[in-house]
Amino acid sequence: MKHSKLVLPIIVISQFCCTSLWFAGNGIINELVKNFNLEPSTIGHLTSAVQFGFITGTLIFALLTIADRFSPSKVFFICAIIGSVFNLTTILENQTMYSLVTIRYFTGFFLAGIYPVGMKIASDYFQKGLGVSLGYLVGALVVGTAFPHFLKFYNTTFSWQNILFSISILASLGGILMLLFVPNGPYRKTSQKLKLNAWLENFRNKDFRSAAFGYFGHMWELYAFWAFVPLMLSSFLSNNTHLNINVPLWSFVIIAIGGLACVTSGYLSQKFKTKNIAFTALLLSCICCLVSPYFFQSHSQYLFLGFMLFWGIVVIADSPLFSTLVAQHAIPKFKGTALTIVNCIGFAITIISIQLINYFITIWNPSYIFMLLAIGPFLGLMALYKKT
Repeated sequence: MKHSKLVLPIIVISQFCCTSLWFAGNGIINELVKNFNLEPSTIGHLTSAVQFGFITGTLIFALLTIADRFSPSKVFFICAIIGSVFNLTTILENQTMYSLVTIRYFTGFFLAGIYPVGMKIASDYFQKGLGVSLGYLVGALVVGTAFPHFLKFYNTTFSWQNILFSISILASLGGILMLLFVPNGPYRKTSQKLKLNAWLENFRNKDFRSAAFGYFGHMWELYAFWAFVPLMLSSFLSNNTHLNINVPLWSFVIIAIGGLACVTSGYLSQKFKTKNIAFTALLLSCICCLVSPYFFQSHSQYLFLGFMLFWGIVVIADSPLFSTLVAQHAIPKFKGTALTIVNCIGFAITIISIQLINYFITIWNPSYIFMLLAIGPFLGLMALYKKT
């Protein structure tokens, strides 16, 4: 297939379909708790299980330089199919927290062959305008992440089993599309030999380190924010019982609006310096963390939802830009490995922040807890400013 205008839309659609696996458990968490007699804290454990699986997968993929030695489209397809199967096993009867954690772990493991590999595929096709391409790609991840909440919104017609089934079908379709219509890109540099320390070579470049550490600070905040958006909404409602907010619908909107933010930041990076746009978005999301108690304690539905929408925009707007900077400063023949290892470390950080919030949510006033998420953006801003 020629490098045509269809390549980017197909990559984006495939990424959307496959990354819907990510928060499939979060979208139906109340049903899982009810049906399998689980503790409410299960939300944090299931989210962390996916992240831990993703970390393990990206670490193995990076050490074995999978995305650089093998056809990334085939890797994407195989991981999409296997991830879909694991996701579907959630509907089996007599699940326990441990069995669900195991299922989510392996779903996350095979997402390691989807998200960073999808970015690698895009960078193999697009050198100019990579920020825009990755903006669309990460935007697809964002909408895919939010999609289970959208399906949950229709739970009057969709059982939680059907939601999981639909997500697995979508993910399989995404893998098939990538395999059939997106062959190896024209800018792909193949690494023939296994090199276990390939990932380390990239970190010797100070520009690469600066982008990577900025990304790490961004990741401290991002997934904890996404994981607890339904809880934030529910917490606000518990303080304002006279108000009526559809939690699944607004969870979808608050997360999904970030997809538009990714595309917008990608286009802005063509007019302004990529690093400057990333710095600005990270600064704004840091401020959101710090001022969040004021909005959580307000009694205005419009003020609170407006704030959450703004936070949903700035919390993710820098993500494709950090990936662009990482790809641009990586050693070309180890670009896939560079993207994968940076994802690995970034997602390892998300487990710490998610579990930290999951712990303090039981002993602190929920209105103040999310100020802790400012730690990551603050350190990320320092890394970008100092050019580590």
